Amino acid sequence: MIGGLFPVHKKDGARCGEIQPDRGLQRLEAMLFTIDKINADKDLLFGVRLGANIMDTCSRDVYALEQSLEYVRASLSSLDGGKYTCADNSTAEPVNVPQPVLGVVGGSYSSVSIQVANLLRLFRIPQVSYASTSSALSDKTRFEYFARTVPPDNYQAKAMADIVHHFNWTYVSTVASEGDYGELGIESFQHEARARNICVAITEKIAQTAQESDFDYIITRLLEKSTARVIVLFLRVEDASGLMSAAKRANVTGHFVWIASDGWGKEEMPVKHNSEMANGALTIDLQSSVIKEFDRYFKALRPNKNKRNPWFTEYWENVHKCNFPETKILKFSSICSGRELITPTIYKQESKIQFVFDAVYALAHALHNLFAKECGDLRGRKRRKECIRNLRVDGEVLYQQYLLNVSFDDGYGGVVGFNKQGDGLGRYNIMNYRRNRSSGRFEYEIVGDWAGGLSFDQTGSRPPIMWTGGTYDIPMSQCSLPCAVGEVKNLAQGESCCWVCTTCEDNEYVKDEYTCAACPATWWPTQDRKDCYPLVEKVISWTSIHALVPVGLALLGSVLTAFVMVAFFRNLETPIVKASGRELSFMLLSGFLVCYLMTFIILARPSPVVCAIRRFGVGFGFSITYASLLTKTNRISRIFDSASRSAKRPPFISPKSQVMIAMLLVSVQVACTCVWLFLEPPGTRHFHPFNSMEEIVLKCKCSDESFLISLVYNMFLIIVCTVYAVKTRKIPENFNESKFIGFTMYTTCIIWLAFIPIYFGTLNSFQIQLTTLCVSVSLSASVALLCLFTPKMYILLFQPEKNVRKLTMNSTTYKKSMSSSISMGTGNHGTCDNLSNYFRALGEHTPAYWSAK
Repeated sequence: MIGGLFPVHKKDGARCGEIQPDRGLQRLEAMLFTIDKINADKDLLFGVRLGANIMDTCSRDVYALEQSLEYVRASLSSLDGGKYTCADNSTAEPVNVPQPVLGVVGGSYSSVSIQVANLLRLFRIPQVSYASTSSALSDKTRFEYFARTVPPDNYQAKAMADIVHHFNWTYVSTVASEGDYGELGIESFQHEARARNICVAITEKIAQTAQESDFDYIITRLLEKSTARVIVLFLRVEDASGLMSAAKRANVTGHFVWIASDGWGKEEMPVKHNSEMANGALTIDLQSSVIKEFDRYFKALRPNKNKRNPWFTEYWENVHKCNFPETKILKFSSICSGRELITPTIYKQESKIQFVFDAVYALAHALHNLFAKECGDLRGRKRRKECIRNLRVDGEVLYQQYLLNVSFDDGYGGVVGFNKQGDGLGRYNIMNYRRNRSSGRFEYEIVGDWAGGLSFDQTGSRPPIMWTGGTYDIPMSQCSLPCAVGEVKNLAQGESCCWVCTTCEDNEYVKDEYTCAACPATWWPTQDRKDCYPLVEKVISWTSIHALVPVGLALLGSVLTAFVMVAFFRNLETPIVKASGRELSFMLLSGFLVCYLMTFIILARPSPVVCAIRRFGVGFGFSITYASLLTKTNRISRIFDSASRSAKRPPFISPKSQVMIAMLLVSVQVACTCVWLFLEPPGTRHFHPFNSMEEIVLKCKCSDESFLISLVYNMFLIIVCTVYAVKTRKIPENFNESKFIGFTMYTTCIIWLAFIPIYFGTLNSFQIQLTTLCVSVSLSASVALLCLFTPKMYILLFQPEKNVRKLTMNSTTYKKSMSSSISMGTGNHGTCDNLSNYFRALGEHTPAYWSAK
């Protein structure tokens, strides 16, 4: 004898409700059908026939526990094998003693199975469930005699989490039925969801005694988090039906996307009268086969031939909407004939029929293996039956050694077996409840499966998922949209999946989804802002226009300066070279050459050495040039000032003295530059134009302001030299070099007045800045070279006949001009003879500036 527990009726408070045609009666008949098949198999159980003691649980755990006491009473009676002795020493045989059960098939709901398992374990009665999936039942320390042909809920929790993750839903709500099935199932889902960065907005629980108002309240709560459109359901079928009805009353059709466990599966109850509300739902259903033999068996059942099932008459009346004459409580107006047909609209094989089939067969195979071990060696069918009839079956041995070790082909392409926890193998179908566009009817379609991993194979054998509203577009269920590239999440208070996206700074990369981190110096974030890469240092290219123009100008100037130096050196003893002041002329030409060569240093790749030369060389070249010019103009000015007062020769006008004065002036610049290099050692630095950290320029380690300050002394020399040029602008024609010096100074002032704003106005364009500096330095040298040496080079090259000494100091032209100059400059009306004697006394130390006459 084996027991059976089935939810033949729904729960209805403390009483049993209306009959459940699918989950209840179909499963019950599946057990009876399977027992018939086993009893018809002569090879199984050695011809021993199985009997069944089936109870209705009314879908309630407490009521199921009360019904299960019948199994315990039978076991207690079998344990007490003694006979009672009467007063007359006769023996009294017990009457109406229930036959002990060797195992129990059921229950259906996890809450029922848990209560029953706690009872049966005390009497070591094995239990095999066909539908209870609570993960708690895998705990062998609590349920050491429980097994099931279905996998535990943590498997389908993984499947449901995989579905949510697959469609990139990050914000969902959950609803669970009160009890181990719903609560532990949702707990497992939430654990899996956290591992996949899925957040739960609201978690609601449906009490076992929930009324319509309770379902309405849950829908209201779910709507509070309207962006969590996906609702994960771990519900008993009755609760799923109640929730759909509440959603229909709230008129939220098309808003929610339902992801339901196998409690909904592909049952008709949740979607009955709620098809539009359930449209687009994805449900989990255990993979099972349709047993065609059972279909034929069930459709052939009739009330007058199925007396072993006490609830079949009630089922018949319920599905056909009629009453039998002998029925006491009449619910329908029509009379049942008992010949009504079971049509497809009335009957569709329930999804867990195969698991009932497997559970009964598992117990049968375990008993068969036990019988074979204990009585299989006996010869003769009768002797073996006698052995089996007298065999005292130990439930612990039956469960541990035989039931957990069974493995057999179910006859429909599958293998039935259990793991160490007594759990069945886990394979699920992903069902999509949708409207069939051909027939217009709503139906369940298999759109995917899960067997350790999710698979949506839509290559043609399976249709694509149709979502609520009949669309194929995947709905969204997110609290906040994903942040764009270069943004991080700034979580809202109290929320883990709601955030405001904050943009990282330009030089920052996304360290993690919540943190920006700055790239190291000279590094820059990659395009996806997930890492940094080293920036390429920008320096001016020798092939760019910014370098070619100043280099061309510097080369031309250097060649011309070298040419003049060679020409002067070859005519070193000629009057025009002597009259020019050979020593200062060569100093001037050296200064020009330094200025031209500085272009190559300025354009070179910055390094500590290059930067040191650049800072020293620019000021040094200018100081040589303008110190020499200042010495020249100062000498002329002193000569004419002194001549207007007396015939005494002014001091420090000899060539040697002039060179010493010029060198002294240059030494001031050299000393200042050395101090500057000491206080601010040369080196390189990185500069970001326009404050853009994405671009990096390699520059010398000194500020533009300090570089300009280093030229202040040269500016002072230019200003003083210009003052002297203005002061000596009316000297005689023979001394007209001062006029060329004046023109040089005026032009130089214009160049530098233009250079300063351009240089500081192009700080963000290092190419223009460096080009401006190079051109300004070269132009300053070029202006001086052309103005001061072109007249002399013209005579040396094209009028060599004029390169002779002429004593012009006594000429009429000279005397007139000198007298006029001294008269205008000093107001002294001395004679020309005294002035001529003065210049004659100066001898060759006074440069005789040649006229073109």
